[in-house]
Amino acid sequence: MHWKRWITALILIPPLVWLILQAGSVIFAVIIGLAGTLCLWEYYRITFQGHEPGVHLGFHAWGYGCGVLVIAAAHSNNTMALMLALALNLTGAAVMSIFRFRSSADAPLVAVKQVFGVLYISVFISFLVLLRNTADGPLWVLFLFWVIAWGDTGALYVGTLWGRHKLCPSVSPKKTVEGAAGGLAANLVFAWLFKLLFFHSMAGVTCTLFALIVGVLGQLGDLFESEFKRAAGVKDSSNLLPGHGGFLDRLDALLLAAPAAFFLKEFVLP
Repeated sequence: MHWKRWITALILIPPLVWLILQAGSVIFAVIIGLAGTLCLWEYYRITFQGHEPGVHLGFHAWGYGCGVLVIAAAHSNNTMALMLALALNLTGAAVMSIFRFRSSADAPLVAVKQVFGVLYISVFISFLVLLRNTADGPLWVLFLFWVIAWGDTGALYVGTLWGRHKLCPSVSPKKTVEGAAGGLAANLVFAWLFKLLFFHSMAGVTCTLFALIVGVLGQLGDLFESEFKRAAGVKDSSNLLPGHGGFLDRLDALLLAAPAAFFLKEFVLP
């Protein structure tokens, strides 16, 4: 299975680096919007299963549309547009739930799941757009992807080789304390390597804090997504990325790490 993971990664890395460093801000926002929509589709696929009657596609489509509006608002740095998109999504979900309630008392739960999906995925992934639009933003986005990706790889292989103590078995039975520690070690090592190659002026304490904070949040993001899969009884969010599962499986760590990276860069780190 690991060879599929590496082949998929090697295929995706060149276009991803181009997208982050060379593509215009509009193209970057469009691709993030597409990725967010795919993640939202996978999230709805997981969380809406088991409802009887089945959840109407209107709930899905409304979430996709409002999610794209959230990304567009982030690109234009328009807080009012962001609030309008969120209000519009909640209003639409509320109206559809009223019609659903005539046939199923689960209507409020379906509405909550729909609204939460846009908050969890569309709002959080939009911080990648916000981060890229800051000074030296493309390099910081690449830094974030680099740290998260190597932390995930370190956790996988250290956990596979030396993992003995379960980290959170009720959520993810295969994750271990040793794997988590290996992931954080990889976060630190590769953050420092990136600093030496590209961020020569970055202070060592800044690099270390960034690596540890986004590393911890990345692992929490991975566990959080695992809760939804565990509750639904599925292994992967989809099979769109061979060896990795789905887009949500690949981006779950970034969803919690991206807002922290933006906040650290703009308001905390020197």
